[in-house]
Amino acid sequence: MKKIVVIGAGPAGITAAYELLKNSRNYELIILEKSAFIGGISRTVQHNGNRMDLGGHRFFSKDKEVTAWWNNILPLQGKPAFDDILTGRTITLNPNGPNPETQDAVMLKRRRVSRIYYKRHFFDYPVKMNLNTILNMGIFTTIRAGFSYLYSLMHKLPESSLENFYINRFGRKLYTMFFEGYTAKLWGRHPRNISADWGAQRVKGLSIAAILKDILGKILPHKQKHIETSLIEEFLYPKFGPGQLWETAAREISSMGGKIIFNAKVIKFTTHNNKITQVFYEQKGQIIRIDADIVISSMPLKELVAGLPKVPSQIAGIAAGLPYRDFITVGMLLKKINLVNKTKLKTLGNIVPDCWIYVQDTGVKLGRIQIFNNWSPYLVTEPQKNIWLGLEYFCKAGDSFWNMEDTALQKFALKELLQMQIISAAEDVLDTHIERVEKAYPAYFDTYKDIDKLIEYLQSFTNLYCVGRNGQHRYNNMDHSMATSFAAVRHILGKSTDKSAVWKVNTEQEYHETKTDSSNNDSV
Repeated sequence: MKKIVVIGAGPAGITAAYELLKNSRNYELIILEKSAFIGGISRTVQHNGNRMDLGGHRFFSKDKEVTAWWNNILPLQGKPAFDDILTGRTITLNPNGPNPETQDAVMLKRRRVSRIYYKRHFFDYPVKMNLNTILNMGIFTTIRAGFSYLYSLMHKLPESSLENFYINRFGRKLYTMFFEGYTAKLWGRHPRNISADWGAQRVKGLSIAAILKDILGKILPHKQKHIETSLIEEFLYPKFGPGQLWETAAREISSMGGKIIFNAKVIKFTTHNNKITQVFYEQKGQIIRIDADIVISSMPLKELVAGLPKVPSQIAGIAAGLPYRDFITVGMLLKKINLVNKTKLKTLGNIVPDCWIYVQDTGVKLGRIQIFNNWSPYLVTEPQKNIWLGLEYFCKAGDSFWNMEDTALQKFALKELLQMQIISAAEDVLDTHIERVEKAYPAYFDTYKDIDKLIEYLQSFTNLYCVGRNGQHRYNNMDHSMATSFAAVRHILGKSTDKSAVWKVNTEQEYHETKTDSSNNDSV
């Protein structure tokens, strides 16, 4: 019986292990997880009865295989959720699905509402040239933005940087308002110093032209059948957050004979004849060795290569130089917030309907606000009474902000909420909780430009499969991370002869928050 070692119990690692054991019992499978938790960045954190989603995870995909996988683990709701009942919101339900009010193993269908908060005004995200935008910007700024966009159509810049990528699609005025400062805040670098690859992977297909097409498609649906994509308006979400899905899948892996070892930090490997033959991990101060016939790795490429023996100096340098962006989430339970719901969307307590709020103002460090009540009412112990926020700060592990004491972080976050007038007084805060997340975002600068050489080297190990966001150093969404594992499993099981297919997932670089109308491949 062949022994498979899976490194990492995040979405990619759990998916690979589940698929292997479901399709074959010819393997002894062990998952090595560095932390004490399932789900990686997609885990759900519990604090005093409330739950935090680290990063925010919308479940939607154009990949039918991914959608079917999710629904197999957690079926779509068959009855309205708590807030649906109280607000009268109607949604398409699964006739045979579970009732979220009485059952926990359930996937909810949620509204996708994300907006930009800029100079104390809400703008649609993605930016839309509608009446709300015009009123918020003012007529003169709108005219300037319009002429700036027209100029960008006639004078295309070489897409040698993320800055030029955005300017080509939105014009310089909208770029400076909505992209320049936020991108620098997110990555710690000016967009002119970031590869256009990031924009191509995350926002390709999104532009003023695409937004206008989407608007026309909704006004004249029968006359606009040529429009290929529309913006996602709903998504799926586990009742208790993303970690619930991965924890459920992990239990099934255990029931199928798989073994999960926690607090197991992989530190090095033994190789022979272009194969990884042994994996060494550290646990409680001891170094433990495992023989391996196949290795599926979702650990960061930087750490993977550092553990391999006799790596050529050029390859080692590329791996060592790969950059990441880390973040801190400050969970804050509030009595109330000052943001007024001026939309037509009904919510519990009439709070703003956003799942995410992107904070574009450069006068604060805060990058994004999650309103957990709107992700799922079951994340909050008293969703009618309190508002449970996740305040996201982008930073670098080890810098002064990362090393700030929790009490100082809490005071910092409170000060910014007061400065932005989101709350009026410190007394509005009922509870706080802080989570630090390392290597949350693989970054597209520094040695990333040479990553193809690194991929070619890793591909030379015939029994090594690199999967997932950090396993491939790609800013993948969850469904694409899962798809890399599907491709790896197909090759391992002999259903595919193309091992490189693992690295080809998401190379089409389509915008991740669109759906293909003609194929019904979306998850909502």
